[in-house]
Amino acid sequence: MESDDQPEAPVEIVRYDASWPRRFEEEHDLLAKTLGQWIVGGIEHVGSTAVPGLDAKPVIDIMAGVQDLDSSRAAIPVAERLGYSYAPYRPDVMHWFCKPSPAYRTHHLHLVPFQSRKWIERIAFRDYLRAHSDTATEYALLKRSLADRFKFDRERYTEEKGPFIENILIIALK
Repeated sequence: MESDDQPEAPVEIVRYDASWPRRFEEEHDLLAKTLGQWIVGGIEHVGSTAVPGLDAKPVIDIMAGVQDLDSSRAAIPVAERLGYSYAPYRPDVMHWFCKPSPAYRTHHLHLVPFQSRKWIERIAFRDYLRAHSDTATEYALLKRSLADRFKFDRERYTEEKGPFIENILIIALK
């Protein structure tokens, strides 16, 4: 995904930052107050910043459960007024945003149908990594290696993590 006037932010993995949970909570409160009428399944901190001790891109990933994508489409301009940039990335699965821009990201927001496959998998993967520090360490090493190889290709970086994530999901969803 690339904006017309700004390049994608490079992939950078940093050491775990103990402020990430607080930064999520601050954004959670803002989103709950502003997008609450569309949220049916809660607001979750997902992604690597949600796993204590895990190295990650310094971007807070937030997943909010919605009834469905059609009825939550009206939330898009509201999220944009909060500083989120909407991007039609995987629009058949979620409404995806980055804040404040694709070139400099502090937050990602995923409006995902509650209890959809995407919802269940994101929670399962996060919870598995939280419970298995050895797997989280292995994941961090993979992410660092991929970030070095695909620093300016976020799509490829994400694709290359896929097999690892799929293997963990097979175990986590048993």
